[in-house]
Amino acid sequence: NQSHCFTGISSIIDHACSGALAEDDAVSIVALFDHEEVGSNSNEGAGSPIMRDAIIRISGCFAMAEDSELFKIGLAKSLLFSCDAAHAIHPNYASKHERNHQPKIGKGTVIKTNQNQRYATNCVTGFVVRELCKRNKLPFQEFVVRNDCPCGSTIGPILAHYVGIRTVDIGIPQLSMHSIRETCGVKDLFTNFQLLNSFFSRWLKSTFQHK
Repeated sequence: NQSHCFTGISSIIDHACSGALAEDDAVSIVALFDHEEVGSNSNEGAGSPIMRDAIIRISGCFAMAEDSELFKIGLAKSLLFSCDAAHAIHPNYASKHERNHQPKIGKGTVIKTNQNQRYATNCVTGFVVRELCKRNKLPFQEFVVRNDCPCGSTIGPILAHYVGIRTVDIGIPQLSMHSIRETCGVKDLFTNFQLLNSFFSRWLKSTFQHK
């Protein structure tokens, strides 16, 4: 998933160098995991305790280690973006997509939803991404897999389960996923970078958080 490794790292670097970091009282993290395609159950995968441990240790920098209340408040005020590629509609296999859920290359980041929790997006986290896109005039698309087709998963549900942070699954639309000729659009890389950058810059200033 090199595309989102690039947009994620680039956006947090841009946020850190923009001057906004001096006024930012949040802690922003980009975590890149290995072994996603083989289940994530390793010491380097999303199924390991590394993410939750990192948040606990960071919380300890702001309060005594035994003060678990700050840790819980931090989780409640946080939002996790699970970024992985999305299936763009293939002209030869258009019937594999629902009529109103046909992501196209070059038309923006895809919000992925699955009621069987193959994706971690819910009504609240999906709303946050839609509003970030609308407020920053960024294109976005919606994807729900057909109910008679199997649905792959991401690390989103794994992290939501182990860490306890509200999570949204998003992705850049792509053709020929998992092949040696994976294809995506340059425009989508840029607008995905802008979306992630707006999240780092404006999340705490927004009205989306729990009070």
